[in-house]
Amino acid sequence: MQVKTHASVNSSSKRAIDILGALVGLILTVAIAIPIAIALHFTSPGPLFYRQIRCGLNGKTFRLWKFRSMVTDADRLKHLVKNQANGFIFKNKNDPRITRVGKFLRQTSLDEFPQFWNVLKGEMSLVGTRPPTPDEVEKYNDYHWQRLQVKPGLTGEWQVNGRSSVKDFEDIVKMDLDYQEKWSIGYDLKLILQTFGAILSKKGAY
Repeated sequence: MQVKTHASVNSSSKRAIDILGALVGLILTVAIAIPIAIALHFTSPGPLFYRQIRCGLNGKTFRLWKFRSMVTDADRLKHLVKNQANGFIFKNKNDPRITRVGKFLRQTSLDEFPQFWNVLKGEMSLVGTRPPTPDEVEKYNDYHWQRLQVKPGLTGEWQVNGRSSVKDFEDIVKMDLDYQEKWSIGYDLKLILQTFGAILSKKGAY
């Protein structure tokens, strides 16, 4: 299903901020990659990066990158883990697939840093919606598709208002649509600043 694109998608100012933020973020990503790689090597041997197909603007798929925070065969083990969320999302506070290092990476959001590459490529934005998986999108109705009118973001309303503690998909959709209504460059900058506070407080992180 095709949906209208939001004004933020064509904003040159938003794109400029994305590019600048992505370049700074990638420099930081390179700096932290070595210690993370060493920590993973000794605690959970396997690849440094985890990649997964996600849906972005208008449902277009792209390959999202993260530092690996789970065991290497996590996707095949997903059916063994109970979903504690409601709706078209998957969350488990004590997911046994998450490694010791991975738990730290998630609490500090360091696992998300490789996504600055997705931002630089234009597949994501610094601020937007949570990028869903294709199997989630397959279940969407027309109302849910509205959240895909903007690019997915490294942060957004969900990040500053509970992160993983938000367990109802309909609440996430409401926050995504609220973001679209409130959007402005100033509001993006406000959410970016609030994200730092959310990460430092570890609010809703697991």
